[in-house]
Amino acid sequence: MQVQQKSISGLIELIPRVFQDERGYFFESYNKPLFASLGLPMEFVQDNQSFSVKGVLRGLHMQNEPFAQGKLVRVITGQVLDVAVDLREDSPTFGQYETFLLDAKIGNMAYIPEGFGHGFVALEDSIFSYKCTNVYNKAAETGIIWNDPDLDIDWGIKNPIVSEKDMELKPLREVFPHAVV
Repeated sequence: MQVQQKSISGLIELIPRVFQDERGYFFESYNKPLFASLGLPMEFVQDNQSFSVKGVLRGLHMQNEPFAQGKLVRVITGQVLDVAVDLREDSPTFGQYETFLLDAKIGNMAYIPEGFGHGFVALEDSIFSYKCTNVYNKAAETGIIWNDPDLDIDWGIKNPIVSEKDMELKPLREVFPHAVV
């Protein structure tokens, strides 16, 4: 497995070795000893999967301590633009984001550590899968509005389909009033 560190500390892209022939393909999407040998000692406690039609934008979501979640994300079918925003208040890259083009044909994955806001937009009909380092806790969920002008994220599409719940998320300055963007 190839590991690529991103410019924001903790964000990693993983590109598996895909074995393909006339029957189809095979790759490992998770192997605990291999991940540990790569310096990624992650313990996952929950797996989630969603389906999104082309143009659906989900996010930017996170959970507060002590229920913060790290996520290993990938698409099973389709292609998404995945976005991770550094929301660790003590981080020198607070308020900065990275994008990953996750493509089922490549099998690439992204690891989003605890303390990051996370979202994605489906560039085609997509099944999105993610492993979490902590269980879902409704009382701990929070997030940042997807079109926050301070973040100025280029989602790559115009007029995404966004849930009412996600449209009610607040801008970064309201969620983190003491942080400097």
